[in-house]
Amino acid sequence: MTDPIADYLTRLRNAIKANHRVVEVPASNLKKEITKILFEQGYILNYKFIDGENNQGIIKIALKYDPADRVNAIKGLKRVSRPGLRQYTGYKDMPRVLNGLGIAILSTSQGVMTNKAAADKKIGGEVLCYVY
Repeated sequence: MTDPIADYLTRLRNAIKANHRVVEVPASNLKKEITKILFEQGYILNYKFIDGENNQGIIKIALKYDPADRVNAIKGLKRVSRPGLRQYTGYKDMPRVLNGLGIAILSTSQGVMTNKAAADKKIGGEVLCYVY
């Protein structure tokens, strides 16, 4: 597999389209940080890190649905930076997702964070994905 973050986003996207409540993805430190951000921003209901018999482990993610009309909190996931085409941004050129309604997840020198947190700290980095 050449792009584990794209695989992570695709598993989430497929689980949302199939109306699953829980999705399991292989774990890595970067995926754990992205999952924590999704939880803090209110896009997922809960998550759990399960250590496997090997070093990798599993992330169990409980998806968040509106109880009235069963609409998911995540409307879209888009991978921005790919292994063949990296996308970097400075803090002055921070991307706005859906005119500020969505978030961009960045990998910076101070860790993985949202575009708003990176702009407040005045640091740029690699734009991993958009979530809206």
